[in-house]
Amino acid sequence: MTRRVVVKVGSSSLTSSTGHLDPAKVDVVVEALAAARRAGDEVVLVSSGAIAAGLGPLGLTTRPRDLPTQQAAASVGQGALVAHYSERFATHGITVGQVLLTVDDVTRRSHYRNAHQTFAKLHELGVLPVVNENDTVATSEIRFGDNDRLAALVAHLVHADLLVLLSDVDGLFTGHPSLPTSRPIPDVHGPEDLLEVDVARVGSKVGTGGMVTKIEAARIATGAGIPVVLARADRAVAAVAGEAVGTRFHPTGRRRPTRLLWLAHASETKGQLHVDAGAVAALTSRKASLLPAGIVGVSGEFGAGEPVDVVGPDGQAVARGLVNYDSAELPSLIGRSTHALAAELGADYEREVVHRDDLVVL
Repeated sequence: MTRRVVVKVGSSSLTSSTGHLDPAKVDVVVEALAAARRAGDEVVLVSSGAIAAGLGPLGLTTRPRDLPTQQAAASVGQGALVAHYSERFATHGITVGQVLLTVDDVTRRSHYRNAHQTFAKLHELGVLPVVNENDTVATSEIRFGDNDRLAALVAHLVHADLLVLLSDVDGLFTGHPSLPTSRPIPDVHGPEDLLEVDVARVGSKVGTGGMVTKIEAARIATGAGIPVVLARADRAVAAVAGEAVGTRFHPTGRRRPTRLLWLAHASETKGQLHVDAGAVAALTSRKASLLPAGIVGVSGEFGAGEPVDVVGPDGQAVARGLVNYDSAELPSLIGRSTHALAAELGADYEREVVHRDDLVVL
């Protein structure tokens, strides 16, 4: 039976200490994925390293902190990274295709369909997708840092059977791996297995992801029914093959509608819709759409189709969804029934503020 495996590799596992792309490290990943392809697996590679690969050519010694320089480094480094992957995979008879994503590509319904169809067609044609965030033009996404969360969401987007997170650390430990008191944790079945874990650690010079982002990625993927393996990059062959290396995070939930998973975990909300207790009950218990009558206030600036948080009377976000009105239009509509609005303003106003198909309860 064909497996579909998503493999994520971080910047520190691909680059030298000076910031240049390290061909030997890249080859380790390529060999592991090529072996999986020979075994009949379908593989998606989520690769960091674009910014790191651009440091050397630009004469930078460390990862820049300001966004414009990060984006310039990504622009230079992305080409070098993909060119090297293309060259090395070609020696195994494998063609690669670059897929650059932003959050917006998969939270909006039409964009999500396009992304899903692109991956499906690449697999149909025997192409190995190489995925990265679109760091050259991204804004808030680039500040997320590492691609761990992106990999978890891509795993669900392509209906993966396994997510492998390759790192410079050989799995999850109770503390920093260099400390003699730290113990490896081979299996995580739920939050209770993480109680002893101290995730505070210093990242590498070229990456910004740490153990916190990897645990969060594992939580997203396992909550959607996908097992996760966290292992050191030089053990990639064994990790992708499913051998007992590193740490295995076992599934804790079932698959959810993919686009809503992205909406819940990836979107940067633009504002808040403050609702009454009745609306909270309707959204959480009856799985209803959000209507103007249940809204008591609006904050932030947003346009129709953008993600917003739905906030209850206690100030806590209870749901997230794509709004059908812009923030300037909503204040005159709140607290009123859709029938009254339609009678006064026309049939176009007899619609939900957030439709249940575009809403996820948090």
